[in-house]
Amino acid sequence: MDVVCLGELLIDMFPAEVGRSLVEVSAFRPKPGGAPANVAVAAVRLGAQSAFIGKVGDDAFGHHLADILRQEGVQVRGMRYDGEARTGMAFIAMPDVNTYEILFYRNPGADMRLRADELDRELLQEARAFHFGSLSLIQEPSRSATLEAVKIAREASALISFDVNYRSDLWSREEARDRVMATIPHVNLLKVNEIEVDVLTDSKDPNSASKELLELGPDVCVVTLGPEGSFFRVAEGGEYVPPFRVETVDATGCGDAFIAALLCQLVVGTDWRDQLSVARMRQVLRYANAAGALTSLTQGVIPALPNAAKVDEFLAQYN
Repeated sequence: MDVVCLGELLIDMFPAEVGRSLVEVSAFRPKPGGAPANVAVAAVRLGAQSAFIGKVGDDAFGHHLADILRQEGVQVRGMRYDGEARTGMAFIAMPDVNTYEILFYRNPGADMRLRADELDRELLQEARAFHFGSLSLIQEPSRSATLEAVKIAREASALISFDVNYRSDLWSREEARDRVMATIPHVNLLKVNEIEVDVLTDSKDPNSASKELLELGPDVCVVTLGPEGSFFRVAEGGEYVPPFRVETVDATGCGDAFIAALLCQLVVGTDWRDQLSVARMRQVLRYANAAGALTSLTQGVIPALPNAAKVDEFLAQYN
């Protein structure tokens, strides 16, 4: 299995219009969401085999989400259903096309109740890359389940990928920083955005912040900068990779497409340890930037995620 993702699978309630806050939106439309699940779908579209591990409610939304992943070609044998908690929801507003507000309805959501004894250990041992985010680290039992999954996949020599994906309304800055910083030494690939580097290092400079974060143990640190492109650092050095300028419709999910593209470039048919030169990472991030740019052209996440042919066609226009 190329990529195994663990974490939240939710119903995202997308706004009927852009340019309004959460309390001003006139209506919401339900769509499948949850960052790790989005990454799993994006990976399949980009040519990888992927699987999802997580928990949803034993309700109409939960079974609908599982069906969507199956239809997209994602292996769902690692999914579990909770009869006591509902499938999580997240209401989204977009004050502008590049920013969004999120209000989570998880009290608790089923995704937060995944237990370590429910993990599909064989699936984790088969993974070439294991990807997770910080939302499953917020509270027990999903925190212990996530850390156990990291341990299993790491012992099986998988690339461990961590998207910080900090949500200020779910936990405090201090708690998030402490929990994330304790997790970073156990990962190979760390992905942060321009807000998260400040939370973790008190610096807004990707160059200096990535140096500090790489010293904690990862082999790669990637900083996404929204419409301004991205920055990477490996042991050999770091470099800024410029963006592709497009007419953005909805930036939600661009980071998920980005990390899926990055993982596919590193692990599909190759050994990721051989990909960590500056020259190669420059190519990898250019590809990932393209996947993110294409995702911004359509509202919603899963409907917007590009396939490999679209990314190749897009890149060909810039050669």
